Amino acid sequence: MKQKPSIHKNLLKKQEEAKSIRKIVLRIVITAVIVFAIIAVSLIVYIQNSLSPVDSSNEKQVKISIPLGSSVSGIAAELKKEGLIKDARVFKYYVKFRNETGFQAGDYLMSKSMTMDEMIGLLKTGKMSEDIAIQITVPEGHQLSQIASNIEENTEFSKEEVMKRLQDPAFIQAMKKKYPETVTNEIDNKKVKYKLEGYLYPATYPFADEKTALDTILEKMISQTDAAVKPYLPQLKEKKWSVHYFLTMSSIIEEEATGQVDRQMISSVFFNRLETNMPLQTDPTVLYALGGHKDRVLYKDLKVDSPYNTYRNKGVPPGPISNSGTVSMEAALKPDNTDFLYFLAAPDGKVYYSKTLDEHNRLKEKHITGPREKSEQ
Repeated sequence: MKQKPSIHKNLLKKQEEAKSIRKIVLRIVITAVIVFAIIAVSLIVYIQNSLSPVDSSNEKQVKISIPLGSSVSGIAAELKKEGLIKDARVFKYYVKFRNETGFQAGDYLMSKSMTMDEMIGLLKTGKMSEDIAIQITVPEGHQLSQIASNIEENTEFSKEEVMKRLQDPAFIQAMKKKYPETVTNEIDNKKVKYKLEGYLYPATYPFADEKTALDTILEKMISQTDAAVKPYLPQLKEKKWSVHYFLTMSSIIEEEATGQVDRQMISSVFFNRLETNMPLQTDPTVLYALGGHKDRVLYKDLKVDSPYNTYRNKGVPPGPISNSGTVSMEAALKPDNTDFLYFLAAPDGKVYYSKTLDEHNRLKEKHITGPREKSEQ
């Protein structure tokens, strides 16, 4: 009987200790929440401040040069060095968040009063200095025939001359010898439609001499692909990918992911299909096989007999179907981690992802075909 007060006393003591522990934990949690909130608010304020002009009242123009093949990181570093932006990392992440592409090499006049959006818009114009005789712009997602047309429009060379030289064995051999890590024997596959398809990098190319040789123009574009690929070689080696495979996958992503579409999501769908031994079933490869552009791929088109037709053939096509920019290249290397096997680009610009064909068909019926034309794509 004498032990009861002692037991009661111990129980009260434990309750007090538990109460003290709860108070301590509560204080820690409250402190952590406050600290997190302060950090979050500070970060938001910092980012907003970094996105604003360096000096809205300073309209003095500063000349800035963006070399060919510059990455977003390189452009950001150059803008920061000239005092035109406050934080290079914020610029880089803002560009990635906005999915901005198509920055052009050239000389630009900017001021500290410019907003980040104004700078991004200007960097996409490719405005060059006056000492440039000819300027050839190669957009992302362009095929050799389109690039040949661009060259024809800005030089004395015809499209036919350009295409002929791009298929000249002597020129191809010279490029393989000069850029052995990029232009490899894989382009000699008999199933490849054009050996140098996908190897002319998207950028703006200025030349001081209006009589610049065709080989010089073409080699410059190939050298830029070589320069763009080299930073990724360690990752390609780790994945056991060839440059040719890398450019092929990048081109498919480039052709499918137009506008503001998330390329890493599109990339995940394609790699999920490859991993499950499912055909890629992507319309741009069919159009490439057909040799022309169409607003809508018909079911009869999906039957075209070509190694590039990814509806009839599993795996990747024999080679790239266009050139590709670094955004698509990085998406090929780092796809999002998803279980999606289908995606649907709706007329309103939105992209819908699904894991099953039934779900995909329901989305198609809802957003595109209507209830009478349900089918697989």
